[in-house]
This record gives sequence, structure tokens and C-alpha cells, in this order.
Amino acid sequence: MAYRKKNEMLDSVLLNDEIINKFSAIVGKENLFMDKDHLTEYGHDRTEDLVFLPDVVLKPGSTQEVSEILKVCNQHKIPITPRGAGTGLAGGALPVKKGVILSMERFNKILNIDELNLQATVEPGVITEVFQNTVREKGLFYPPDPASKGSCFLGGNLANNSGGPKAVKYGVTRDYVLNMEVVLPTGEIIWTGANVMKNSTGYNLTQLMCGSEGTLGVITKIVFKLRGYPQKNVLLLIPFTTNEEACKAIAAIFIEGITPSGVEFFEREAGTKTIEYCEKVLNSPVTTQLPENMGAYLLCELDGNDEDVLMKDAERIMAVVEKYDIGETLFADSALQKEELWKVRKNISPAVNWKTVTKSDDVVVPRSQLPKLITGIKEIGKQYNFSTVCFGHLGDGNLHVNFLRDGMSDHDWENKVPEGIGEVFKLVVSLGGTLSGEHGIGITKRPYMAIAMDEVNLNLMRGIKKVFDPNGILNPGKIF
Repeated sequence: MAYRKKNEMLDSVLLNDEIINKFSAIVGKENLFMDKDHLTEYGHDRTEDLVFLPDVVLKPGSTQEVSEILKVCNQHKIPITPRGAGTGLAGGALPVKKGVILSMERFNKILNIDELNLQATVEPGVITEVFQNTVREKGLFYPPDPASKGSCFLGGNLANNSGGPKAVKYGVTRDYVLNMEVVLPTGEIIWTGANVMKNSTGYNLTQLMCGSEGTLGVITKIVFKLRGYPQKNVLLLIPFTTNEEACKAIAAIFIEGITPSGVEFFEREAGTKTIEYCEKVLNSPVTTQLPENMGAYLLCELDGNDEDVLMKDAERIMAVVEKYDIGETLFADSALQKEELWKVRKNISPAVNWKTVTKSDDVVVPRSQLPKLITGIKEIGKQYNFSTVCFGHLGDGNLHVNFLRDGMSDHDWENKVPEGIGEVFKLVVSLGGTLSGEHGIGITKRPYMAIAMDEVNLNLMRGIKKVFDPNGILNPGKIF
């Protein structure tokens, strides 16, 4: 791509003046960008340090505008990549084939909250935490809470079927979607289902769209179901001498019949060693001190409406974990301390990335296999000479692994580490797991899909993609 001057128009490889004029007529000149700064901003997300410059950034403001843009792209076979807030970690919103970035940031309205039916209709550019706070004011609860909930969009959550800490009790994004308005790559506008709790009318297109990473259609409206908001919660920080002891304890908690609203794990490298980096990210001191000389920590939350019941369950958890090699458990005794502990947990990944570039993966295994997974990852790291920081939602077996670059050479980072990641994925599959729980496949895990799926499965998925997107224009280069 040839640059002229900074902030001036760039020569487009795929788009001529006629097509640009069509786009301008659809969204308005003020919502079309081809200057270097915008292309660079929308050419990356939070995936490593990868950048792919698009030819143009468009910011539509209505479903009809999205439809018209897709019709133009489909007619001229122009790649188009939908984009939410750009918080992805697998490169799912990167325009690897150039073309159009379709930013959904103007779709930022909460259209309706139906308190009687416990439903809400929203646009995909609404920030997750804004939606949660809005429904909470009415005593309602939208549980999915990814770590980036303060900045990520609901549409991106749908694209990756995001979860977060509360998924262990309440489920993931797809468990709260009833219906969607979707624009197909050919420009047709459809609703995928109905605003009802039960639906056995044909194939479930709503669930098919969840986790499809923007490869099948562009979501323009979403109907979510809601719950009543739990009024009480209890939070414990339990330190363990080793990762393996912490992982064993998790399975035992559930065997006891206790269902926490969150069971979050982080190892020492993600705890005491990254506190100072968390402070940099948060731009404030962390006053809660984690117990030192411990190998791992569990952040265990219980929620509900009866404090006596919650305290009894907390006592039962303590009785379970005391069978393992633990340190002194911390009961968060104030809302401020609870908030701070959650901030530390949710800022581990940004904190590690503040220190060094990382490759981030989020594998999933059955809970019983977590000890073998953690041990195996560390052994593979020694074999391939890389360090890892492990943390995540171990209540549902979803482990986040950050592979650290530190002082590694370009050659080893680009060749040796990907080979080691492949070995991690083989280990995960051998333990009955799979490649991703909520980050998606995008481009970073695409080379490893054959580890997790047979060619028959992959061909079925390719066939579905072909039905929805016959010209292959929508988010090309992802998953397959």
C-alpha cells in the first residue's frame, strides 16, 4: 500500500473511485476513512503485535446501510471484516485480506428492556458492562462477564461466544441469546429465531451464529434473556503450595455439590510477580497483599440472596480445601477489597502484556484433567525454552495461557514457540479438551484446527460457510 502524506488518503489496492463513492453515498463522507492513522488503528486488535491494514474503514449507522455495503462488496468480491471494540486475542477482527473494515461502533443503543418477559433488545456496539449496569438498575442480571467487559462490545461477545468468571454457574453468551437480526453477505436481512424461551422450529440459526466469528453474517440487533440480580456475595482467596494442588481442589469443590458463581485460578507468576504490573495498568496501588511463597491461588465467589446460606457454603468449601496443601485463606471483608481482588484477576493479561509481547490461548479440558494440563504445559515450556503465565476460569476447565516473548529471538518467537503451542494443543486434545473456550480461532489458532477436528467436521463447516457466503467475502482467512 502506497502512502501519500500523513492523514491524507491512501491509494487503495482493491477499491477504485467508483466503489469508494458508493460507500460514501451509503454511510456519508464523515463515516468513511482511508487515512493512515485510521487504517493503522483499525488494522490491529489485542492479538500480539499483529497489524493488517485495510483499504477503507466504514462506520455504518443502520441495518440498511450494512445491507447496502455488503451488496457492493459481494458484487465486486471485496473482502469485508466486521469489527467490534477490537479487544480480541485471536486476530478474529484483523483484515488479513485487506478490503473493508466494517466498524459496528455506531450501533450502540439499548433499544428496549422488557422487564415483564426478562428480555432486552440491544445493538451489537453496546459495551458489555454498560448493558450490565443498565439492566442492574432495574434489578436484572446479564451474567456473561469477560475480563474486557468495560470495553468489549456485545456483538464481539457473540462472535466468540464469550464467557468469563460467572460462566461456571450461569453459562456463556450463547445461553442468553434468543434472537438476532443478521445481515447476510449477500445483503439480505433475516431474524434467526423468535423472542421466546423454547423454539423447535427448524435449524437453530441463532446458536449457529454464536461463535461464528463474523464469518456467516453481520449481527445488527440482539435479543437477550435476563435473570434477577443476586443481592449477596462472598469472596475467598485461597492460596495453594502448587498449581496441581489448586487444580485438584477445584474438582473436589464441585463433587461436594457446591456451585460457586466463580472459581478463578492464577499461578504465582500471575499473582505476586505481576502485582506491580497490575498497578501500572490500573494506575493505582494494589493494597490487598497476596500470601507470599505460595504456588497458586483460587479466587472463589458465591452469590445468591441468602447470606446465611452463602456463609454455610463458604464453610463447606473451606472444609474441602483444607484437605490440600494450602496457606491462610483470605475472606474479602469489604466491597472495596472484593473489587480490588477481581481487578487484579481481570488485569493479569494486560499486566503481562505491559511487560512483554505474548501469544494468548484459552484451552479447555475436563476439570479432572487440569492437574495434568498445568504440569504438561510447564514441561513443554522447558522443552521449547519459553515461559508461560497460566490463569483462568478453571471452574469450567477453561485455562488461559500466555506464552511470553521476553528476550526471545525473532526466529524462535515465529517458529519455535508456534511449534510448542502445537504440542500444548495436542496435549489438550489428548486430555479430552479443545482449542478454545471463548477467544475463538481467528487466525492464530487456524493452523492447529486439524489437531482438534477431523476433516469431515471441517468440510461440514466449510460447506456451511459456502451456503451463507458463496463468494467468501465475509471475514475471510479466519477459522479455516
